[in-house]
Amino acid sequence: MAAAAARGAMRAVRVFEFGGPEVLRLQADVPIPAPKDMQVLIKVHACGVNPVETYIRSGNYARLPALPYTPGSDVAGVVESVGEGVTAFKRACQSRGKRTNSWCKWRCKYSEKVGIAACQIARAYGLKVLGTAGTEEGMNIILRNGAHQAFNHREANYLDKIKEYTKMQGVNIIVEMLSNVNLAADLHLLSQAGRVMVVGCRGSIEINPRDTMNKESSIIGVGRFLETEEERLECARAVLDGVESGWLKPVVGPEYPLQEAAKAHEDIIHSSGARGKMVLLP
Repeated sequence: MAAAAARGAMRAVRVFEFGGPEVLRLQADVPIPAPKDMQVLIKVHACGVNPVETYIRSGNYARLPALPYTPGSDVAGVVESVGEGVTAFKRACQSRGKRTNSWCKWRCKYSEKVGIAACQIARAYGLKVLGTAGTEEGMNIILRNGAHQAFNHREANYLDKIKEYTKMQGVNIIVEMLSNVNLAADLHLLSQAGRVMVVGCRGSIEINPRDTMNKESSIIGVGRFLETEEERLECARAVLDGVESGWLKPVVGPEYPLQEAAKAHEDIIHSSGARGKMVLLP
């Protein structure tokens, strides 16, 4: 959540203690860092806001940064300089030419929401895609972005509707954004040998392990902490190829000025439903 303001200094949202959204402080005199070995310096045009950043800010996360820190897990803009050893990025810039800077700007402002991107990617690879949302607007967004069918998860019988749609066979893969609420129900929705990919969680939940034994299903945590450099590059190539081919089209949600970072953190947790990627504009 940082943006260059003047030569040698930048504006940045800083956290000096863990707590609520009020601990986010906008400062205008943060020194611009020089990229070290294997680092890239980006002049930020927009910053993505994700639920995980609110968990880190509150101190309720498995991996916490040293204080003080600047929150944010996805930003982009224009690459200004690179540190030693960033040869792969240099080769990419040389091969893509001017398109590299254009991509960085576009990727930053229009960074995709995990669920929407999953819909588009799954549809592009030929999967049958089902999505859920809490509002009619959210359901329409899902349908416009690759889902074959959308369900309102605020309806009491939406699980029964999903089971009926799959002819009681269940679903093979569930990308779960709120596992502390939905995980127990997910296990009943799975097909034989199906799996739940846990992407988001805001607390604990009680499940019956027999629900995994009956179908020999799996619960897999997704954090990207263990991925290799080769896996990261493969992911980046897939995203770039999807955007350039036109089947991956990020959806923009609410936009906030940098000074309203605290409000963005509040809204992403308490909003009625996602409407695309939430971004801060420096």
